[in-house]
This record gives sequence, structure tokens and C-alpha cells, in this order.
Amino acid sequence: MEEPDTAAPEVRRKQEFRLFLFIAVLLFPILAIAVVGGYGFAVWMYQLFVGPPGPPA
Repeated sequence: MEEPDTAAPEVRRKQEFRLFLFIAVLLFPILAIAVVGGYGFAVWMYQLFVGPPGPPA
């Protein structure tokens, strides 16, 4: 495989477009789901040990 700096401009443009599609269509949505799910799991575990929110008993 050629180095990106020595590749022809049209080849480099195609590689960058594929990388953009990978990041925009796969990577960021998967990361967003993982972050939101991880936060929800952390809140769930916190409430399991501390108790649900509400007025003091």
C-alpha cells in the first residue's frame, strides 16, 4: 500500500471519503450508544446501592 502523502489526489480523496463514511456511519453511532448505555448502567448501579431519588424518609 502506498503512503498517503505519495498517493494520487483522486486515490487519497477516495480513501478519505471511505474513512469519513466509516466514522460517520459506524464509529460515532456505536460510541454514542456505548456512552449513553454506560451512563445509564452507572446510574442504575448507583441507585441500586444508594436508593432511588426522592424526598428524605
